[in-house]
Amino acid sequence: MPRRSVKSAAPSPCAIGELLEVLARPWTLHILWALSHEGPMRFGVLRRQVDGISSRVLTERLRTLEEKGFVFRDYQPTIPPAVTYGITERMKDIEKVLAQLEGLSRKWHGQPGGTHGGGVAAPASEAARKLKAVSKHEAEAVT
Repeated sequence: MPRRSVKSAAPSPCAIGELLEVLARPWTLHILWALSHEGPMRFGVLRRQVDGISSRVLTERLRTLEEKGFVFRDYQPTIPPAVTYGITERMKDIEKVLAQLEGLSRKWHGQPGGTHGGGVAAPASEAARKLKAVSKHEAEAVT
């Protein structure tokens, strides 16, 4: 039986597609935000700044961001070795967008329908409450 060749995914026809593919990955914006606001930092400090990220995921994201030119990696052959990460000039263009997102987040945070705490959606809408009441009534009718 002839083998089929596996084709790699075609590049996105949309100019923003590749950028969104990188930035939309979990933790990526958190990492970029920390580096753009706190300046260059070592791996351990960055991991503490991005609360909840594992070392493995942080390493993967930093490698990807370095490949794409958003983050630089400065290695100093000292004992122990010192590796510092920071944002590149290219990333400084995106910094403006991150600042706008922060402003929007702060604006929405206190408004009804915004997010609470860890990004959990706001309380159920009136329609959802009515649906629960109907379901409860139907359950009582069956028993």
